[in-house]
Formats: sequence, C-alpha cells, structure tokens
Amino acid sequence: MIIDLGRFIAEERPYWRELEGLLDQLEKEPVLRLDLARIQRFHYLYQRTSAGLAKITGCSADQKIRLFLENLVARAYGNIHETRQKRVAIDCRGWFFNTFPITFRRHVKAFFISLAVMAMGGVFGGLALTLDPLAKEILIPFSHLEDSPAQRVAREEQRALERKAEPKSAFSAFLMTHNTRVSIFVLALGFTFGLGTMILLFYNGVILGAVAADYILADKTTFLLGWLLPHGSIEIPSILIAGQAGLIIAGAMLGRQSSLPLILRLRRLADDLVTLITGVALLLIWAGLIEAFFSQYHEPVIPYGLKIAFGLLELFLLTLFLFRSGKKTERVLPHVDVDT
Repeated sequence: MIIDLGRFIAEERPYWRELEGLLDQLEKEPVLRLDLARIQRFHYLYQRTSAGLAKITGCSADQKIRLFLENLVARAYGNIHETRQKRVAIDCRGWFFNTFPITFRRHVKAFFISLAVMAMGGVFGGLALTLDPLAKEILIPFSHLEDSPAQRVAREEQRALERKAEPKSAFSAFLMTHNTRVSIFVLALGFTFGLGTMILLFYNGVILGAVAADYILADKTTFLLGWLLPHGSIEIPSILIAGQAGLIIAGAMLGRQSSLPLILRLRRLADDLVTLITGVALLLIWAGLIEAFFSQYHEPVIPYGLKIAFGLLELFLLTLFLFRSGKKTERVLPHVDVDT
C-alpha cells in the first residue's frame, strides 16, 4: 500500500492525541466511570488507531511513530478487554477536590433554584417580622431567641468568658448529626416531586430572614454577622446543596427530558446524589466544629470583626472550591502532543 505518510500523520494525529489523553485520564483515575457516549468514542478511537497502525506497518514509516502507535493500541486494548475486577483504592482527596465540585456544577441549575427558593423565604420572613413584630413567636420558634436581640447580646457577651471552660465536643457532635439528618430529609423530599424540598427550603429561609430582620431592626447587625457567618457560610450552602439533590430527584421523577423508565432515570443519577449528600455531610462536619468552638464565643473573647472576616473568607473559599475546583479533570479529553 502506498500512502502519503506526512499527510496521513497530519490527519490522524488529532485522533491519536484524543485517545492518549483519554487513556491517561483512565489510568490516572482508576475509579473513573465513562458514560455510554464516551465508551463508544473510546472504542472508535481504538479502532481507528489500530487501522492506522496496520497501514504504516507495511511502509517505511518512522520507527518512533510506529512504536508510539503500538504502545497506544496496546494500552487501549488492555483497557477494553480487561476482565479482572480492578482493585482500586478510593482516592478521597481526588474525590473531594474533583468529583464533588464537578458533580455540583453538572447540576448547578438545581442549586440556583434551591437558592432562589430559600431567598424568597428569607424575604418573606424578614418582611413579615418587620410588618408584624408580634409574629416573632410564630416565625422564630426557638426558645433561645425569644428574648429581644439586645437582651440576648448582653447575655451572650457576659457569658463569653465563662464559655471557655464549657465542654463543646458533645454540642459539636449534635450539630453535625442534626444538620446532616436535616440535609438527608431535604434530599428525600425530592420524591414528592420536589414540593417537599421547596417547602422545607422556603421555611428555613423564612426563619433565617426573620432572625436577620429581628437583629437588624434592633441595631445588632454586627453581633448577627459575627454569630452567623463563621458557621452559616458553610452550613447554609450545605443545606442548599441538599436541596439541589432533592430537586435533581424531582427532575428524574418528572422525566420531561427522558423517555427512560423512572427506575432507570433514578439509577443514572444515583452516583451524583451520593456524591452530593456525602459532600454535604463533610461540609457540615466543618460547620459543626466552627459553630461549637468558634461561633459561640463573642466579644471580648473574640472580636466581631475577626469572626466576620473569617466567615467571609470561608464563603469565598467555598465558592471558589465549588465553581473552580476540578476544572482540569472536568475536561473530557485533555490535549496531548504527539511527536512526529
């Protein structure tokens, strides 16, 4: 067979790059699971590269190119025809910094719907308390918030020094488990076609908005921010992500964009749902530690300015993590150069 070797290599090089990039990704992340479209593409690239190798084997091709293609085809063959169950160690760091944020971004529309629902609840709760202060007992059903903001601030600041000796481990564990249960409940309510999830998000927004309005109207905004921001900057987004997962379930229940049976639609989303709720649980562990060991201490022990700055830094880093972490891994087929 006579072929224009230079033209052939120029035409086929992009496919070789694509196959090598995908192989590198599979070998770097043994737990990576390809969807059907990517499996079909992988098989096509393997067949095309194998055919290319066969074409240049019988001609005076550069030995470097031939050896490169032989190695590429062998690697692809091994990945396609491997039948033994792979023993892989769970890459916890890779999962947290890649899989979790990538999964979050894959369903980011559901997150913004979750955020909008809670925000509407917050606006409603704030306006309701502002227009009718007597509704406080209904809007804020917590005994430790029954007093006026001024009374609570004075009491908390007076107890600030005493809290140094209080055990916080049990309180922290309670916060972690309670908030995780609430998050799982928010997710599970997605099986009500999302109605229960949105009601619970709206209700939490109402409480948050009412508490904020109560302290702002009493001119205790600094205390409010110093109290809520350190843990709330992680805890509230975590609840929103749980709501995101619930809305993903609701979308599968409705099935408007898929003709698959319900059980198959849910099965396809199972990994993403587990990833999201596991990520939420890990974030809530941090929030529980911060709330117990940091948020509960007020001036004169910890300046409010420091607490507010810490909370804002947490929120910035969380936003950066969710929207930017794992960007390189998210590229399905990384660019790889091939020497000619």
